[in-house]
Amino acid sequence: MSIYELPKTEEKEINKQTFKNAWNVVFLIFLLSISIFMGLNIGSALILDNNKEISSIENICISEEGLIISVTEESMPSVVSVIIKKTVSSIYETDLFSVMPYYENGTSLEQIGAGTGFIVSEDGLIITNKHVVADEDAVYSILTDDGEKYEVDILSKNPVQDIAILKINNAEGKTFKPLKLGDSSTIKLGQTAIAIGNVLGEFQNTVSVGVISGLERDVVAQGEGIVEKLEDIIQTDAAINQGNSGGPLLNSKGEVVGINTAVSLQGESIGFAIPINVAKRDLNQILNEGKISYPFLGIRYVIISEDSKEELEVSIDYGALIVYSELNEESSVIKDSPAFEAGLEEGDIVLEVNSQKVTDKNTLTKIMQNYFPGDEIKLKVLRDEEEFETSVVLGDWNDFNK
Repeated sequence: MSIYELPKTEEKEINKQTFKNAWNVVFLIFLLSISIFMGLNIGSALILDNNKEISSIENICISEEGLIISVTEESMPSVVSVIIKKTVSSIYETDLFSVMPYYENGTSLEQIGAGTGFIVSEDGLIITNKHVVADEDAVYSILTDDGEKYEVDILSKNPVQDIAILKINNAEGKTFKPLKLGDSSTIKLGQTAIAIGNVLGEFQNTVSVGVISGLERDVVAQGEGIVEKLEDIIQTDAAINQGNSGGPLLNSKGEVVGINTAVSLQGESIGFAIPINVAKRDLNQILNEGKISYPFLGIRYVIISEDSKEELEVSIDYGALIVYSELNEESSVIKDSPAFEAGLEEGDIVLEVNSQKVTDKNTLTKIMQNYFPGDEIKLKVLRDEEEFETSVVLGDWNDFNK
């Protein structure tokens, strides 16, 4: 045995085991303490995360609400009520939803209806619906959000779209606040839509909020004796009521993306607006030419589709079939029109315009929106099952529809 090695005794062996057991107890207590501490912190963190999530949702709601309020307050001064007056002797209210009541002609100038419009230039240009200012015998004026009244002139109406441009004519030296026009080609389904208008001709600058519900819709609108097919328009569930016609449909930036124009009477929360890009073209023409000019071809036609192919008794499922209008006893090709000069005939099918196929999704009306009077286009035509091409110089709609 080495002198540096102490002999082992039974007592020391017992003490070592005791120390070991005590250490295990201490270690277990330490682990338990750590577990409890971590559990409490994790639980607190979960509670904090839940509170943060709830707070985040509340902040989003508050932020969205504040955004809508801000857009509304910023836009209101630019939205106007279009007042329609006529010389009448008696006015009879028809029902709650009538904004154009029945009236009898007479000698007193009275308000017979109202619509909406919005200012788009500092000197007082206003965009509204064509059907709002359809009565040639009526007198039109506007009422601003601050209660000011102004007379207006009708500068021009789009011949194929429900759009009219007005001008305030008795506000010398007055500067107006225009709304900013957005880009309707960039709107998406589900994005916020804010409609402002003169509801029922009585409740000025009423605000409704919803979303963009559909794009590129085709509907037939009618009212006040007018029936019109509206193509490629916006659908929204933001409430659009009678009197809202001509008012702006805004995005969350306060930009106009559409012109409120129609509402479905069969369904709920189904309204329609004309894309603002159509009106921007009209506005540019007003500024540059003083009028809205639209290309004119001079044919009456029906669009062929897979569904109508058999009924129309044609061999193809696309194109524009030139037909005679039995309803109005009108010629299928307008005399002296560009189509007449190009030799188009009843029964011809216009297949393409400048290599662009004519279909039920890409109608002739939609294609023509890309051209102006004086433009030369090339048509591919089917006649008696044989195709041929012909060139046409487009006319001005105003010259053939006076």
